[in-house]
Amino acid sequence: MSLVQTRKKTRTLRVGGVAVGGDAPISVQSMTNTRTEDIKATVAQIHRLQEAGCEIVRVAVPGMEAAEAIAAIKKEIAIPLIADIHFDHRLAIAAAENGADALRINPGNIGSREKVVKVVTCAKERGLPIRIGVNAGSLSQEILDRFDGVTPEAMVASAMENIRILEELDFFDIKISLKASDVTRTVEAYRLLSGQVDYPLHVGVTEAGSLFPGVVKSSIGIGMLLSEGIGDTIRVSLTRDPVEEIRVGQEILKSLELRRFGPEIVSCPTCGRCNIDLFSIVEQVEQALIGRKTPIKIAIMGCVVNGPGEAREADIGVAGGHGIGILFKKGQVVKKFPEDQLVEVLLAAIDDFEKNKA
Repeated sequence: MSLVQTRKKTRTLRVGGVAVGGDAPISVQSMTNTRTEDIKATVAQIHRLQEAGCEIVRVAVPGMEAAEAIAAIKKEIAIPLIADIHFDHRLAIAAAENGADALRINPGNIGSREKVVKVVTCAKERGLPIRIGVNAGSLSQEILDRFDGVTPEAMVASAMENIRILEELDFFDIKISLKASDVTRTVEAYRLLSGQVDYPLHVGVTEAGSLFPGVVKSSIGIGMLLSEGIGDTIRVSLTRDPVEEIRVGQEILKSLELRRFGPEIVSCPTCGRCNIDLFSIVEQVEQALIGRKTPIKIAIMGCVVNGPGEAREADIGVAGGHGIGILFKKGQVVKKFPEDQLVEVLLAAIDDFEKNKA
């Protein structure tokens, strides 16, 4: 029995070649942390994100040099690029003119209606969607006063005001995000908004923090919403290498059985029976498999006696101890070898599995 409710039907839009909303797969996004105008560094980071499975990437556009750099960046990457804009409508227009596949703005802080009209006209001409990004930390004073602070209702009210601005301009190619740094407000805000609109929702917990708190907050917040059928594209926000955001996002979707992204590794938590450096072995295998696409369940176990039986659902697995390594498939031992060859033997077996699947 699935833990996930039927996904809410939303409109479909396209960010470059990636469909978002409707029946499209829930996509995984990230954002670069390089200076966008540093084209070489930004392209290098996007290449690493692509290899990890990132499907849409966002870049900050704090100035005109960054907006103009998008043209050169787009020539070197293979995934859609979203330009993240605040306050200056000219940057949104320049980003669009230089090849951005979508814009992330908050119409309420772009300026006068005339400036918003210019941005929307530019987006219409180029067929670009706009994400309305509402953050708990950037609500207007009027909204804060009306709702007595930063509440889920205040966040939704801000989103609806901005949605109306675009709808009045006959623009409906809209995606929305409502993010706070805590799970409770984030989840409740998305729940409220999901009941009021059919635009696709970009889901995440903003400023989630460093690795451990960020992974926990994001997994709970994003996971709760996806399990309720809310969400069309996700971004895990971590104070880390953005490649880690992709790995976590994929694991969330895999855990809910919403998508499969290449290999899935299961490993025992270790106990007093473990006689190998399981932490190091798992890390080596994880790094070696980044970017692999073939769905395969892999087990890495620390006990040659119980390991195969405990991981009998794995397609391929290894276990070791007392100088001996074993390779097993679906819980059945197929080969014994020296323990120091655990990683080598496992990766070779994975290569064979992939060749047979091809």
